[in-house]
Amino acid sequence: MNEQSEQQANRRPSDSEIELALLMGPNDANAMGNVHGGVIMRLADEAGALAAMRHAGKLVVTVRIDSMTFLEPVRVGYLLQLKARVNWVGNTSIEVGVRVEASNPITGEGIHTNSAYFVYVALDERGRPSPVPGLELENEAQRRRWQEAEERREIRLEKRTQAQESWQSHRR
Repeated sequence: MNEQSEQQANRRPSDSEIELALLMGPNDANAMGNVHGGVIMRLADEAGALAAMRHAGKLVVTVRIDSMTFLEPVRVGYLLQLKARVNWVGNTSIEVGVRVEASNPITGEGIHTNSAYFVYVALDERGRPSPVPGLELENEAQRRRWQEAEERREIRLEKRTQAQESWQSHRR
């Protein structure tokens, strides 16, 4: 669903889905004894980057993280599960949604702790933005995620323009 689709074979969201699972230990704890939010953010970015790399077939860099709200704390000793899926692609950029859940490894009881959207840009061998394959949407849920990603993209572009204008006015 992008201009690059004629040059590269489209890929399905399921082709690049990533699931990571890690047991959270004492080294991951904050002062409250829960898993530090920064640890969760790093792991979510890694899961998202892996999905984006798998889709692009090349290295990517993170260019944006949409808000990440922590709904529930993650306890030390819990299993953290991260699920990443490509929602949208542009010419060189990829939006990936990451859902984070935590569960008691003994009982299996789990909770949704947070979700976020990450935007990555694919890079060529010289570190320059590089075209990515299109996204082949297979069902209504994927089409809905694509449309929602388009709306987020418009908001991101608007915010970027506002930030650039603000920066320019402060430099004068």
